[in-house]
Amino acid sequence: MSNIQEKIDQERDQARAVCSTEGSTSSECAVAWDAVEELQAEAAHQRQEKPKSSLEKYCDDNPDAVECRIYDD
Repeated sequence: MSNIQEKIDQERDQARAVCSTEGSTSSECAVAWDAVEELQAEAAHQRQEKPKSSLEKYCDDNPDAVECRIYDD
């Protein structure tokens, strides 16, 4: 997770540099900030972890239990 945060920080610094040289209304500036937003969205997505159900927890602890068997067709 810290790797993506480092990448966000790098992209943010780069976006600031691009916007200061190209202007805040330039398309290059918009593209640079879009890259930052995409990375931030990915980081948020990675933080969202679906909680396990009680059956999933039980099967993690007891993989050989009858309730946890998975049959192939």
